[in-house]
Amino acid sequence: MAGVGTKEIKRRKASIESTRQITSAMNLVSSSKLMKAREKAERSKPYAYELYDMMIRTAADVKSSCKEFVEKREVKRRCFIAVAGDRGLAGGYNVNIFKSVMELRNPEKDMVVPVGKKACEYFTKKGFEIPFKIESTEHCVFDEMHEITQNLIQLYEDKEIDEIYFIYTKFRSALVQTVREKRLFPVELEMLKQDEKKLDERERRNNPKKVEPRRQYLPSAEAIFKRLISEYTASQVYNGIRESFASEQASRRNAMQSATDSADEMLNKLEAEYNRARQSSITREITEIAGGAEALK
Repeated sequence: MAGVGTKEIKRRKASIESTRQITSAMNLVSSSKLMKAREKAERSKPYAYELYDMMIRTAADVKSSCKEFVEKREVKRRCFIAVAGDRGLAGGYNVNIFKSVMELRNPEKDMVVPVGKKACEYFTKKGFEIPFKIESTEHCVFDEMHEITQNLIQLYEDKEIDEIYFIYTKFRSALVQTVREKRLFPVELEMLKQDEKKLDERERRNNPKKVEPRRQYLPSAEAIFKRLISEYTASQVYNGIRESFASEQASRRNAMQSATDSADEMLNKLEAEYNRARQSSITREITEIAGGAEALK
């Protein structure tokens, strides 16, 4: 029985060591991808910030002409741009995105634009209307996202959808990632006005003698604003996809690190159990030998 016990423990140790090698390798791969993903996410932010500043300025000049983008209307149908991962084994990363969409959606009317392999699979199985989709967050390019957002804005202008939401995972740190639900359309005009004041205060603080030049628009402020809001929406979504990909790698790295630590803990316990079983086996054999020798006297 003692021999069978040690063999079983050795078999379990071999199985856990094999699993640990896999989780450790995936941890290293995710760490490497995380560094590159964070760099890409940071590079995509300045362009979005500059576009937003320009949009704030232009919105102040177009005023009522941008009503179609800022006025709320009766919500009959919504569209969700939902960003999930390309792979699993990332803790609760994908589940949190799916849960957020399912809490907001009306499955009979709303449509979803899934981004990422897992999102495409999940929302297809749930029977959502999918007008556009992006199969991979890792290989998504700006032009692809820009074309989709332009089509969605056109659907919004044609009143085929009444609200557009963007749901993604914001990367805060390697340990903290949070799901964000952002309404893209209608644009919150009050938010633009507040940000315009902040922008003016910041510029006056940085350069108190600066005189704001009179802005001129060609062909018109309305046309410029429409182009800016299209470009900004695309850059905002693209930046969110980049942050989501970084969040996916961070979540997978944390999950694999946790799995590796658990494997190490189990191996330590099995090692102690194996040593006790081996010592017990040796003690039993010595006792049997001593007992046999005594019987031969």
